[in-house]
Amino acid sequence: MPVSVRIPSPLMKLTKNQGEVSAEGKDIREVLSDMERQYPGIKERLYDEDGSLRRFINIYKNEEDIRFLNGESTHVQDGDEISIIPAIAGGILLSKNL
Repeated sequence: MPVSVRIPSPLMKLTKNQGEVSAEGKDIREVLSDMERQYPGIKERLYDEDGSLRRFINIYKNEEDIRFLNGESTHVQDGDEISIIPAIAGGILLSKNL
């Protein structure tokens, strides 16, 4: 089942500068494994040494955070859109007016 996977800019060098790729699998875990097969090295950017998704990586299926679905076991089907979104850290706003 091919799904579309949106790739964030920091990972595009691994996907030959493609911002969107196609991958197959019955769930998110299989889709990410297929991406590793096609684009070696991407898995180490998404998973930590324990084999868990890195906590600063957010994955969405059709704009729904998989953490609120079934995590990596979230079922996918033809035409679904998966987005990989790295978390963005905030900072401190310094202002004399605050």
